[in-house]
Amino acid sequence: MEIQDNITKLIANGVKIPNPSSVEVGKEVDVDRISGKGVTLHSGVRIYGAKTLICSETKLGYESPSTIVDCQTGPGTELRGGFFKDSTFLGKVEMASGAHVRECCLLEEGSRGGHTVGLKQTILFPFVTLGSLVNFCDCLMAGGVGRKDHSEVGSSYIHFNYTPNQDKATASLIGDVPRGVMINQPSIFLGGQGGLVGPLRIGYGTVIAAGTVYREDCPEGGRLLTATPFGGENLPSEGVTPSSCPTSTRGFSDAGEFETGFYRDVRGRVYNNICYLANLIALRQWYIHVRQPFFLRVDEFGPELYDGAMERLKLAVNERLKRFRDLSEKMEKSIKIGERRLIGTDWKTLYMQKRELLENWPELEKCFAGGYEEVIDPEKRDSFIDIIREELEKGSSDYIKTIQGLDPGTSSGGTVWLQAIVDQVTSNALDVIPSYKRNPEP
Repeated sequence: MEIQDNITKLIANGVKIPNPSSVEVGKEVDVDRISGKGVTLHSGVRIYGAKTLICSETKLGYESPSTIVDCQTGPGTELRGGFFKDSTFLGKVEMASGAHVRECCLLEEGSRGGHTVGLKQTILFPFVTLGSLVNFCDCLMAGGVGRKDHSEVGSSYIHFNYTPNQDKATASLIGDVPRGVMINQPSIFLGGQGGLVGPLRIGYGTVIAAGTVYREDCPEGGRLLTATPFGGENLPSEGVTPSSCPTSTRGFSDAGEFETGFYRDVRGRVYNNICYLANLIALRQWYIHVRQPFFLRVDEFGPELYDGAMERLKLAVNERLKRFRDLSEKMEKSIKIGERRLIGTDWKTLYMQKRELLENWPELEKCFAGGYEEVIDPEKRDSFIDIIREELEKGSSDYIKTIQGLDPGTSSGGTVWLQAIVDQVTSNALDVIPSYKRNPEP
């Protein structure tokens, strides 16, 4: 089918195209996967890809030209300008002009981004909001309960996801899956003009002061965090006032000699990669057993939208495994450099860690790709699913309202099930590389 024929058919189906001559729809696009219910394509919109799916009330290109390639947009999504590829937007998602959303992003209901936001391999839970001029790739963020109480990333924020050793085993977990899916957790605030140096774990209720580049884990949450100069330690603190926050006037410090290819202690990096993968696996179980029936009640394209989300989760796990594998392979060079540079007890410990990661990678990978999560705590899972099924039978169709309407005991039960998956996957992985355990067995 020619491009112009696609435009003509879309208009005939009810799609609003105020300036048809300025819109391009690739011949590979299945126009029957574009809803005629309230969809508007403004001037400068280009749509490509056989996997493209556009649900009802989607608005594209209101602020500036927009290119959509193999994306799925849930009901009420507004992509107002920019480039969007191989990503899924579950509904009422808003992205302002200048957005650059690349492969494998999953933006859940009500999440938003200001102008000039760059995303790739990013998962945002409901209502998470990104300011303007944000680069937020390779991370998952949760927290908050609604439009007026949401996790926020301030403007001019960066998630640093590429290292001087040229690896990207750097995904950060901001919040978590077992509690985050319940949409009842305290929000997280990442102050503007700052950044996170991945891979990190940041807990619910955390506030990171504006202008801070944070380099440490704070999974317990509930803290106000600021930073010392580069090379020092990040200091969790309470009651910090702007005047007492460390600033660049304190100077810089020399963190030591750097040699490309050499890694010192990689325990934190490896542990956080394991945690991130375990959370992705738990999220996939949540979609399979809890979210799936809600998609069947969404728009005329619910099953197709679900397929798009599941593809993102599959590819997200594959990406993290690839980056983790790349890191493990780099240990061989790091060991050779270490043999030349280091001596003593510290080197023996580092050597053991690196050798374990390098040699045991095939077994470690099986911990994430074996499908073991399906048999973890099935009783708790089935009890939770039965309650969700009862809500659906009562006529519930709104995913957000249904999950937020669960009583605390039920929500806690669902969290226990998902946390059991995270804990078991993590434990299995650490059994393969025991020197990475926090308290390794003798």
